[in-house]
Amino acid sequence: MAAPQLEPRLPLSRERILEAALELADAGGIESLTMRKLGRALGFEAMSLYNYVANKDDLLDGILDLVLAESEPPAPEGEWDVAVRASAVSVHHALRRHTWACGLLMSPERGIRPARLRYMDLLLGRLREAGFSADTTYHAYHVLDGHIFGYSIWEISHMQAPADPGPILERLGPLLARLPDLKAHADAHLAEGPHHDVSAFEFGLDLILDGLHDRE
Repeated sequence: MAAPQLEPRLPLSRERILEAALELADAGGIESLTMRKLGRALGFEAMSLYNYVANKDDLLDGILDLVLAESEPPAPEGEWDVAVRASAVSVHHALRRHTWACGLLMSPERGIRPARLRYMDLLLGRLREAGFSADTTYHAYHVLDGHIFGYSIWEISHMQAPADPGPILERLGPLLARLPDLKAHADAHLAEGPHHDVSAFEFGLDLILDGLHDRE
């Protein structure tokens, strides 16, 4: 009886290594990503990976570039607000998919990636071309970028909440009874209704864009 043939291992490549690292980071957080664990996932010794990635820093830069590639910079054509809105939504969705990336992209050591700089330049360009003054362009860029990253960090933190809020609400019950508006807000979280179909991120983004229209 012939011995069963083992399936050949897929050869290593930088692209394959980065994709596997991205999967590991998404599954367990960036702290769980090690070269040894990555090597096991790929079926190779960790030292083999260094033929394709220089070191852990190079690996982190590479997977951040994959995350950035999932978002779109503001398109150079069409209405400025439509282009800025579509870009902001795409960045937010990418950060939601890769919850570990937001903190790294906000750090000076990791955040200055070519794709990130290109996004910044195009956003500033669309605001300038829309006719905003230099001061308004300066502040509008910060408000938009702050909303994208700030809201994403806030939303990601709430994604860690327990699936069953019952025990927490029971513990907070006596306090909430003295805070009627907060209790009504908590009840709205638990109640069915069309308010759950509204993206709060896009709601806030539209408020910012509407405010900028008033300055045109």
